[in-house]
Amino acid sequence: MTKRLNLTSYIIFGLILGIFVGYFVNANMAKPTDFADAMSLITTMFLRLIKMIIAPLVFSTLVVGIARMGDVNEVGRVGGKALGWFIIASLISLTLGLIMVNIFRPGDAMHAMLPASDAVSGIATTNLSMKEFITHLVPSSIVDGMAKNEILQIVVFSIFFGTAAAAVGDRSKVVVEAIDGVAHIMLKLTGYVMNFAPIAVFAAVSGVVAKSGLAVLGTYGVFMAEFYFSILVLWLVLIFIGYLFLKGRVVGLLRELRMPTILAFSTASSEAAFPKTLEGLERFGVKNRIASFVLPLGYSFNLDGSMMYCTFATVFIAQAYGIELSLGTQITMMLILMLTSKGMAGVPRASLVVIAATLAQFNIPEAGLLLLLGVDHFLDMARSATNVIGNGLATAVVAKWEGELGEHVEGDLANQKLPE
Repeated sequence: MTKRLNLTSYIIFGLILGIFVGYFVNANMAKPTDFADAMSLITTMFLRLIKMIIAPLVFSTLVVGIARMGDVNEVGRVGGKALGWFIIASLISLTLGLIMVNIFRPGDAMHAMLPASDAVSGIATTNLSMKEFITHLVPSSIVDGMAKNEILQIVVFSIFFGTAAAAVGDRSKVVVEAIDGVAHIMLKLTGYVMNFAPIAVFAAVSGVVAKSGLAVLGTYGVFMAEFYFSILVLWLVLIFIGYLFLKGRVVGLLRELRMPTILAFSTASSEAAFPKTLEGLERFGVKNRIASFVLPLGYSFNLDGSMMYCTFATVFIAQAYGIELSLGTQITMMLILMLTSKGMAGVPRASLVVIAATLAQFNIPEAGLLLLLGVDHFLDMARSATNVIGNGLATAVVAKWEGELGEHVEGDLANQKLPE
């Protein structure tokens, strides 16, 4: 516990120090972009270390979890409950984004800053059709899926592999035990990598502030404040729903999610927080076979912060160009985003790509994305942290539904038998 608190304190210290150093560099260096580029190397190294961990960690923990279930019906039941939660949470996130952007109307203040409607945003839109999603869902090669860190594809393969291992019975016992050993090794390796987190957080924040300066926050201050307030409201709604199921234990869950949430916020990457989120959930008492199954699914289907941002940002751009969207049009937009947002996993700058595709469908100038690019990193910090909270709550609630939520334990999971 003390070690985790110290690491959390160091991450917060790195975040604060990064803001001050970045501001100093931006104000005093002739070429602050050189400093930002140097810091980006450190951030990139840390995120690559995280990516190095994720594929074997997801595969090993998920296979062991499913193999220990031993029942295809149980896998289907747990998956069905998880997807049910994801759909409800998605609707709440998208709807709240629409409500808040219509209340605040942040786009009305941007008329004087509009880029030309034919300007190019630089965001490459992709075909987010159902056909493309299904094609992306099933890996043509698990080696290729792991090499590209396609979490959804790894999950699909691991489900088949784990189910087959359970069906084989005793003959697979040696393989499952070996993969269980890999899971423990990956948890220990996670601990080693996370020691670099405070340095990575400092590099990420100082680099962004040095490059953009705090002035960009002043220009977009009202817009960002309104979005962050909306995110806070979403947190409160999700936590309240979690409380309905977990009661007072939701406080302990939030304590376990504190460090991965800060890490996701600081690095603007919910992926960076995946290993620690999984570890925190298991300490909270979520059985390994539930946590290792539901959490990776959540990273593909339950990006609450990103979904809220999609509706908020799309209507914001329409408001900036003076385009009034009827209630029916906004509901249609929300339903489209409900589907297209499920293809966000593994797509670079996913939220912006989804927004760009949505703008085109409703004849809203794509150039409006240029209004967001300058502060997108700071917005991404909020939505990444929200994704961690949303997926942590979802996993704990599904475990509660399944009667698989044990006692809150402390200690290093790498030296313990993973709770079955």
